[in-house]
Amino acid sequence: MKSDSGAILGLMMLAGLLTVVPARAEDAAVSCEVPDYLLASETTLPKVADAIKSGHSLDILVIGSRSSTINTTSASEASAYPGRLQAVLKEKLPSIAVNVSVEIQAKKTAEEVAAGMVKLMEGKKPTLVIWQTGTVDAMRSTDPEDFRSGVDGGVVALQEAGTDVILMNLQYSPRTETMISAPPYLDNMRVVAQQHDVPLFDRFAIMRHWNESGEFDLFTAFHGIELAKRVHDCLGRALSQFVIDAARVNPAQQN
Repeated sequence: MKSDSGAILGLMMLAGLLTVVPARAEDAAVSCEVPDYLLASETTLPKVADAIKSGHSLDILVIGSRSSTINTTSASEASAYPGRLQAVLKEKLPSIAVNVSVEIQAKKTAEEVAAGMVKLMEGKKPTLVIWQTGTVDAMRSTDPEDFRSGVDGGVVALQEAGTDVILMNLQYSPRTETMISAPPYLDNMRVVAQQHDVPLFDRFAIMRHWNESGEFDLFTAFHGIELAKRVHDCLGRALSQFVIDAARVNPAQQN
């Protein structure tokens, strides 16, 4: 029980993403490079494409957990990846209005979020919902079949509400690889995405690539807030490219 508690505590700290101590100088310059295969998607976002082509507003709702934020009062919402996603999309799509809002579902499993999805969508008509899930389930060792069922039900509810959907999986940390078993949750999210023909933004693989390539040191126990901002900035940039590519928008339509 003590080891389980320690694992959960470690993951809770990870979900807040990066505590505050001075950042290392070598973390300052990053390129946000992501291999093309990690941003490739065979499935599309037709409603996003229609909004861009018609010049209508692009309204995006992020349904996330604490890792959708930066865990410090000194960092504004604009520094977290949803804020960076909005800023970069506005740069790439200057002719349309881009609005990104966030609904934090803290400490909820996929099944718990899915159960409230219809109510969550009341009064909202987003073009796209980005559903970030998996971390809480991995922390709690939720039965993978229950997790898959929860994700499946949530995606169905979102599609019935008339929105495009992107699934985003849990974040990667080399410090927690021995504490949780991520593959069952990663695999089940991939299965649900394929079954419902929705894109999967593989945050786990992208962050693992950054760690293994030396782009970021995600192993160090304590990270600076500036490093947290850079990780979120890179995630926002990668996600913006993923959205545009999945919408099959050509360069001319981006201006």
